Amino acid sequence: MLQFRIQSTPNPLARKYVLSKDLKRDGKVSYQQADQCQHVPLAHALMHVDGVTQVHFFENILTITQDGSSDWSYMDQAVQNIVTEQIDQHNIDFVDYLEQEKPVRDDLPPELQTIEKILDDTIRPSLQMDGGDVEPLDLEGNILTIRYMGACGGCPSSMTGTLEAIRHVLKAEFREDIEVVAI
Repeated sequence: MLQFRIQSTPNPLARKYVLSKDLKRDGKVSYQQADQCQHVPLAHALMHVDGVTQVHFFENILTITQDGSSDWSYMDQAVQNIVTEQIDQHNIDFVDYLEQEKPVRDDLPPELQTIEKILDDTIRPSLQMDGGDVEPLDLEGNILTIRYMGACGGCPSSMTGTLEAIRHVLKAEFREDIEVVAI
């Protein structure tokens, strides 16, 4: 029997659902539009729940972000109903076209590989525990561009405390002159 553990996140518009089954075996993915996930019926159905603005899969964690128009009790029930109905047909090994468009992380320039490792060791575990993540996109000179995923996207603390923590860690462990910009 599928089990759910529902948890709040630092983002008041995001909720984390920890399931007893995996949703994605490898990697993570966030969808912000239903047309991005037509090939993943579970994500597509979740994107059609009133008020849902983002669906994020990471291992056995589902993070739903909403626009604030829906009560969480309604949202929780709708999410649980959809997941329970579709989990047995859900393919946890789905390959996402969004992932295919991204560069393979091993092919990143050495400096971005170093940043990935630092984030893996320091920042990323905390973000993932809260149903989110961060993705370094580009390093141009001393300016690192990142994108927040899952519950971190649109979270007020992402743009303040979390961003400052990322800057602090990277200044200490990577380069003192680094600046971090979130898009």
